[in-house]
Amino acid sequence: MRKLRYALAAAALAGATVITTQQIQLSPVAQTAVDPALNSPYLYDWENKQDPVKVMAATGIKSFTLAFITDKPNGQCTPGWDNTGDLTRDVAKIAAIRAAGGDVTVSIGGATGPNIQKNKLGVNCADANALAAAYQKVIDTLKVTAIDIDAENEEYKDLAVIDKITKALKIVKDDNPGLKTVITVPTTKNGPIAGGTEFIKKAKSNNSNIDLITVMPFDFYDGTSDIPAATRTAVDGLKKQVQDTFGLTDAEAYKRVGFSGMNGKDDEGKITDLNGWNQILAYATEKHVGRVSFWSVNRDYTSGSGVPQTDLAFTKALAGFTG
Repeated sequence: MRKLRYALAAAALAGATVITTQQIQLSPVAQTAVDPALNSPYLYDWENKQDPVKVMAATGIKSFTLAFITDKPNGQCTPGWDNTGDLTRDVAKIAAIRAAGGDVTVSIGGATGPNIQKNKLGVNCADANALAAAYQKVIDTLKVTAIDIDAENEEYKDLAVIDKITKALKIVKDDNPGLKTVITVPTTKNGPIAGGTEFIKKAKSNNSNIDLITVMPFDFYDGTSDIPAATRTAVDGLKKQVQDTFGLTDAEAYKRVGFSGMNGKDDEGKITDLNGWNQILAYATEKHVGRVSFWSVNRDYTSGSGVPQTDLAFTKALAGFTG
């Protein structure tokens, strides 16, 4: 996720409150039947903070993708929320979501923090084993059954890092039966290129057993203005690459792909209004894609999205998506 979304991150983090796992214990997630990745909008902690339980009650949404786990700024291969090295911040939030009948995907990476080129676990962990250990720490601390690798900056550009990430994901998949793994990458309007395509190839060659590969169909910077149409062509292009690489049928390939849109105005000023979002969801339903998300619940207001809307309208619409 990109620059518009992080302008206030540093100020918000300065006043963050830490809640320890000694104060609140997370319950195992096996008690819920919620798919943590299927329709799971991004939710973050640094501006326009939302009470997820109230959002669930108001919209019917049952899952959130919590952003972002990164490395500490000095590159110690130490996972934590938003460059802090602390994983316990969202323990209370996750416990509340689960108590209300929901669940979470935890997103690792993104484009957040003061040094977005170098604060990635995939870049800083020495090898696949060290990176897998960092991912395992996230899984164990937060008791999650789904992780999203939001591959941006050097995690998307460096072929050796892509190889490392896909090898690490194989390790954690082997060590955690039932874990759902998602890779999220930038895209063109015709599907992923460069690092996105390399992730698909390496997921195959490294036998990573990735569950879902998703694209971010916004911020195209090529004059594209019809975001619903571009979303369709981008996801169709992704599906074709996944289908050809893994030898899948059309239906199987669509179930292995998805997308994360941006509600309202993107960084380039291109617009996805509620009508456009509903068109996108209709396409997702027609194709039965495996995951739909958007950036973000925090922006799901007129003041945040930049388009006229009722509060949480995009989240309410997404709650109706069932695959």
